[in-house]
Amino acid sequence: MYIAKTDKWYLERIIWLIAGVFTLTGTLLAVFHSVYWLILTGLVGVNLIVFALTGFCIMANIVYKLGAKPVIENKSKCCVSCK
Repeated sequence: MYIAKTDKWYLERIIWLIAGVFTLTGTLLAVFHSVYWLILTGLVGVNLIVFALTGFCIMANIVYKLGAKPVIENKSKCCVSCK
């Protein structure tokens, strides 16, 4: 069984937390307020799929610029397409 490290708040863990909070919030607001809040849940799902297929995540870039560090730092200063 795989259990992720929980001793630090690394970038990926913060992203999973934000995605979970947005999904839960959108679902609860859809149930109790308006069904249109499911758009938020759908956008979170689309972002997760885009990240899985391309490696690009808008929220990860924002959280990284705010100072969160990923589990494994990328030592290369070059983009992925240059390798």
